[in-house]
Amino acid sequence: MRVMISDILRSGGYEVVGEAENGRVAFERYRQLKPDLVTMDVVMPEVSGIDAVRAIRQEYPDARIVMCSAMGQQALVLEAIQAGAVDFIVKPFQPSRVLEALNRVSGQ
Repeated sequence: MRVMISDILRSGGYEVVGEAENGRVAFERYRQLKPDLVTMDVVMPEVSGIDAVRAIRQEYPDARIVMCSAMGQQALVLEAIQAGAVDFIVKPFQPSRVLEALNRVSGQ
């Protein structure tokens, strides 16, 4: 999933500055890199994407995080939005939808 999203982002003119294999690493990478925008899966090992969103937004209230979810995870998407995610994209990914969501969130 990370490779697919990275490829879509690069094709849309975005620079990918980091990746994380779980929510704990995502929080650490956010602290190190302070990216303009984050995409994060709802379901991640060790620390869930939702918990990572909460941790990031608690320390960085202006963080812009777009959640990725599979079809049928509407309850998790709602929980992610309540945790501080600003938008979501649904798997399987359609490049146009991914870029549309990220452009909207980033103000482009």
